[in-house]
Amino acid sequence: MPTRRIPHLGHVLLFLVIAFIAYLLSAGAGLLIFGARPTGDTLQRLQLFAQALTYAATLAASCVIFPAFWNRPFLDAIDWNPTAVRPVFALIGLAIGFAAQGVEIFLPHAKDLPIEAIFRNPAFIWPLVFFGTLLGPLFEEVLFRGLLLPALAIAVDFLRLPRPTDPAEATATLDAWRASTTFSTTALIISSILTSLCFALMHAPQLGFSWASVAVLAVVSLILCYVRIRTRSVAASTLVHVFYNLSVFITLFIATGAFRHLDRAA
Repeated sequence: MPTRRIPHLGHVLLFLVIAFIAYLLSAGAGLLIFGARPTGDTLQRLQLFAQALTYAATLAASCVIFPAFWNRPFLDAIDWNPTAVRPVFALIGLAIGFAAQGVEIFLPHAKDLPIEAIFRNPAFIWPLVFFGTLLGPLFEEVLFRGLLLPALAIAVDFLRLPRPTDPAEATATLDAWRASTTFSTTALIISSILTSLCFALMHAPQLGFSWASVAVLAVVSLILCYVRIRTRSVAASTLVHVFYNLSVFITLFIATGAFRHLDRAA
């Protein structure tokens, strides 16, 4: 009998399937709009268009699909909980962002990172600011802190359940766990570490597989996991994430003279 606890790993897989289908449809729409063989700026437009549309479509579809068999609104089930949001989380996000950039100065970097090309393109900087400070953090927090983190915690706690030899006692133990909404500290620690590894590895190609930078991002993710767990609010971790990303654009804005000299972007 499957667990009644949500969201579990099957739901994470379903979310990724929805995202994959949305990507195929978004990329197809992009090819119709930008041409079948885009290059240069046109290819960058297609990539940004497809990614933004994929994220938006996946979130919208999830709000319709998941409640159909959860019998709960999607955002409620993933602990969106906007009432836990406080203005201080914005300051925390900025502080973490500027601190991470300070650490990055002393780390070895690969030259000509894939993400730097679009940062240097004046035609994309404002759409990128919008995507990077709103849609991107929202999608990533829903996936990693809203779905994956609790799903892994559920899996860890299930594996750690006592297995009584008496069938009645075993059934009672399992039923009690299914009815619970809490997690063990061990499960939260393990799931936070695994979630952060997945989060950092997803961004590794953008960072040119600079493993020092990937490690910094994993630490940032651990902080986001802590905020989400402490507040029981994905909205809170999303706000921290938004302002963490915003710190990067603030630095770029200052360094390039209000985005007028993007050739200075490092």
